[in-house]
Amino acid sequence: MRISPEMITIDCPDPQTLAAWWATALGVDGTRDYGEFVLVPATPLLLGFQRVPEPKSVKNRVHVDFASPDRPADVERLVGLGATVIGEHSMHGLVWNVLQDPQGNEFCVADEGTQ
Repeated sequence: MRISPEMITIDCPDPQTLAAWWATALGVDGTRDYGEFVLVPATPLLLGFQRVPEPKSVKNRVHVDFASPDRPADVERLVGLGATVIGEHSMHGLVWNVLQDPQGNEFCVADEGTQ
């Protein structure tokens, strides 16, 4: 393969606040702030938060999926940090929750080992 995934970038109105939220949610340190762009280490990828002037208006076309050894507890923890649960889904033994971060970006949390 000639290219490899390194980072997922999320557009947002306030990258510092959103990056800090994600760093707390992921339990990581070492964010790098470049003013209009903030990086959060989310091994194996980086999450980038980029300031854009326009508000989010529709569902994300791309989102990040996370795995959890205790999905219900992690969903509850994320809600306590400010996430919003959009729904819970299951298909062929896979169970996951769709959530939104505090700035409205969707992401999923699935049971570990079922992705």
